[in-house]
Amino acid sequence: MFSVVHGFSVPKSVRKRGAARLAAAVAVSGLVAGGAIAGAGTAVADTPGQQHQGGAAATLKGLDPDASGKAVIHQQGGDRPVSAGLFQMVVDGGGTLRTYCIDIHNPTQPAAKYQETPWSGTSLSGNPDAGKIRWILEHSYPQVNDLTALAKSAGLKGQLTNGTAAAATQVAIWRYSDHAQVDAVDAQAKDLADWLTKSAQNVGEPKASLTLDNPAVSGKAGSKLGPVTVHTNADKVSVTPSEELKAAGVKVVDKAGKAATTAKNGSQLFFDVPAGAQPGSGSLTVQATTQVPVGRAFASESKSQTQILAGSSDSTVTAAAKATWAKQGAIPALTAAKNCAKGGVDVTATNKGDEAFTFKLAGFSYTIGAGKSKTVTVPVAEDQAYDFVITGPNGFKQEFKGVLDCKTAGTPSTTKPSSQPSPASAGGTSSGSTTGGDLAETGSSSSTPMIAGVAVALVVIGGGAVFFLRRKKAGTAGH
Repeated sequence: MFSVVHGFSVPKSVRKRGAARLAAAVAVSGLVAGGAIAGAGTAVADTPGQQHQGGAAATLKGLDPDASGKAVIHQQGGDRPVSAGLFQMVVDGGGTLRTYCIDIHNPTQPAAKYQETPWSGTSLSGNPDAGKIRWILEHSYPQVNDLTALAKSAGLKGQLTNGTAAAATQVAIWRYSDHAQVDAVDAQAKDLADWLTKSAQNVGEPKASLTLDNPAVSGKAGSKLGPVTVHTNADKVSVTPSEELKAAGVKVVDKAGKAATTAKNGSQLFFDVPAGAQPGSGSLTVQATTQVPVGRAFASESKSQTQILAGSSDSTVTAAAKATWAKQGAIPALTAAKNCAKGGVDVTATNKGDEAFTFKLAGFSYTIGAGKSKTVTVPVAEDQAYDFVITGPNGFKQEFKGVLDCKTAGTPSTTKPSSQPSPASAGGTSSGSTTGGDLAETGSSSSTPMIAGVAVALVVIGGGAVFFLRRKKAGTAGH
């Protein structure tokens, strides 16, 4: 039988809207913990969890002092001064990113880790103006780095600097990401922000720098498992099998059955599992150097304000796919993805074995036949960390964890005007400081919430909770 342990973090204080959802999440967590994923037949060996859907991973460096300025939020209780401008990020494996904030009232964490994320997994999900933010990014600084030409396009009489152009761009973005009443302090920046706001048009979400369709596959030994399809804006990607694949004699091959060490956009990859292979699992990694498309969202692994990409150097991007195999029985493959439209995390279980795969929810059993799959949307409270650990016989273990950050913090109605600068500059310096200068902490607490484990055997309270079950569908929510 497969079981799930579900953990979440509990903040020191919870907003009214979060209290009910948190209670529901606890109840749901108990149901999941009681046996959300249960299966029959042979299990497979341990593989690392996967929720990152590919692309760039980066660490926040802080606000660029040469590309920022001042702004003011008009809110109940009085105007609030903030800093507005470009952030800098350092990409894992090499490269740099420049980003703007899309959550004005939420602070950043010092040296927070970020991952390239689909809009569907961020506060941009369900925002009808998300496409206007991308338009602003593509028609302002730093994408338009000729400031004289930018001023002329906007009909400005005065000169722009990097700081005023960045401040104006950030202000215009906030008006659509947070629907905040905010103005730049500098007159030229204010006029540019107004022009950007009025001119913006809705455009579609940019494609990922690197992602894989079907990133978890399963099947019988003696067959080719897949396909795993590569999507990238890079000319080519390298393909590297894990040590587990090598030890089991599993080869990564292309559609023609030839060993694949590189791939390109649209390539299909397969795991060629020998007939005599013992039940097991392994992964492949694809990697490339490319520029991340402007408008890609970056979500934090902690509760740190979401960012949106304004510019990228040549940067390292990666994605991974996992395969599980056995000779007989139920052979599951598991994936997880944030689903902001449903306020939770989609956990998808696929069975490519020759026996049924059974899992339980709220005391009810659901069976996935051979070759079938189902997705369970596990509700998670807004701003809460979650940790799903799915275990089974023969050492099977898979973990999915993160923070559900699907909404902007909104304007606190009781917040007094602050003499400190922006929450958008709360990312800290390269030394990690969050005090003084333009790096003051504002908004909600910047302390990482304490993680509280939830016991596996929580009692199901009468009535249960609502789960959404649906057949696996292609595509994600977007704009």
